[in-house]
Amino acid sequence: MPRLAVYALVVCVLAVAAAVVAFVQGRWIGVVWILLAAVASNLAWYYHRKAKADRTAVSGTGPTTGPTTRSATE
Repeated sequence: MPRLAVYALVVCVLAVAAAVVAFVQGRWIGVVWILLAAVASNLAWYYHRKAKADRTAVSGTGPTTGPTTRSATE
């Protein structure tokens, strides 16, 4: 797993913990922590998928994306 994805996942977990603590204390600031957790989880997912796609592109395996084009001489 790439380093940025791990960092984003850690931020997500900490934000969820902060939200739980805030809601237990009766503070509405927990909503902000939930929003931060949502952004961090999206970043973690993005960096994880990007690294996976990069590995696939480097190894040359996997499905190709987009239409194939034919040369003019065919």
